[in-house]
Amino acid sequence: MIKNLAALSNSTVTVSGWVDTVRDQKKVQFVVLRDESGAVQLVNPRTTDADGVVVADEPATTISALSQGSFVTVTGELKHDERVKLGGIEIKLATMELATAAIPETPIAADSSLDKRMDWRFLDLRQPKQNLIFRIQTTFEHALRTYWIEHDFIELHTPKLMASASESRAELFEVEYFETKAYLAQSPQFFKQMAQSAGFGKVFEVGPAFRADPSFTSRHATEFTSVDAEISWIDSHEDVMQLHEELLVAGFAAVKAKHGDEVLALFGVEVTVPSRPFPRIPLAEAKEIVKSRGYEVPRDDDDMDPEGERQIAAYVAETYGHEFVFLTDYAASIRPFYHMRPEGDASVTNSYDLIFNGTEISTGAQREHRIDVLVEQAKEKGLDPEELGGYLDFFRYGVPTHGGFGMGLARVLMLMLHQTSIREVTFLFRGPSRLEP
Repeated sequence: MIKNLAALSNSTVTVSGWVDTVRDQKKVQFVVLRDESGAVQLVNPRTTDADGVVVADEPATTISALSQGSFVTVTGELKHDERVKLGGIEIKLATMELATAAIPETPIAADSSLDKRMDWRFLDLRQPKQNLIFRIQTTFEHALRTYWIEHDFIELHTPKLMASASESRAELFEVEYFETKAYLAQSPQFFKQMAQSAGFGKVFEVGPAFRADPSFTSRHATEFTSVDAEISWIDSHEDVMQLHEELLVAGFAAVKAKHGDEVLALFGVEVTVPSRPFPRIPLAEAKEIVKSRGYEVPRDDDDMDPEGERQIAAYVAETYGHEFVFLTDYAASIRPFYHMRPEGDASVTNSYDLIFNGTEISTGAQREHRIDVLVEQAKEKGLDPEELGGYLDFFRYGVPTHGGFGMGLARVLMLMLHQTSIREVTFLFRGPSRLEP
């Protein structure tokens, strides 16, 4: 790998990669070769005859015909030279083998639109910035999984084909399923809760979720990766928030340690490991704070809107110097029937949204575990308990207090790297008008 060359002494080496740039000069040829780990300069002094005329020999002839993106394998002498701007090393070529030649005119450029780049995603992903995004994603997920395993969580792989809705009948993808209908899972919510009734105690899943949402915003997708956790024996949603904090601190610390310098160099962003505890603000109070800043949330329901999220995030950054804030105690009118409501106040829920740099990345809550209360709250939401029979059965045979959260992985990465769209941080994006590549 190219990244390993700097640690080697001057010697004969063989590397493979894509041609990035070619400078085909009269006396010497330069090629910048790139693989997934980095880039290196190749140099090939041209051969001349007795009269000083350049000879068409190899590898000079092959180099002259190279187009950007062609894949080659080269062998040559590795030289350390601090004058070389690209890493202080270069390879003096001996041989070059052309494995595959690229079409000379590439379909995308640095100034191509995001949609055009998505059409040619495999070419777009060759950029070092794009490559780094998915190394960061790998490190982040590994840190979360390490935390979960070290704290005795069980990993689940829940079904994505369901007989009924996992959240509500809105935003459902319906598919033919033999002689009946099935639905793509909006969330692993019901199965996470089943695991609590089964005695698993603490569970997690990182997997796909589907929402038939016709939104074309920078933060919505019809298929996305959901990071989910659920734990038993909690006293309130505060226990869930503490778990959530610890996970994010572990994830951000790992990314900063492994990729912090690269993120700063390629994205101009300083990865900040959040301090604990994250600020917590009840939703009603947050709305008043936003109003005092000159913005009144223009919604008919009791929810916060995107601009309100940005305003409260700005307030938290100014007041607490923090990128995260938990908005808590959401109104029961806008929360699912399975969110627990505190004793003596049925108007709110033991739930939260986590806002990161002005955008909601997660919803969490304490779940209602009492079957009679669940049935009544389902009816209140206009749901038929008969259609929820399989789910409600989880609670008929004893289940501990429990709660958890679901978090959008792409949103976390987008906001961590200060990108403008989750398309930038999704390997292959799916939206209302995109099913390819």
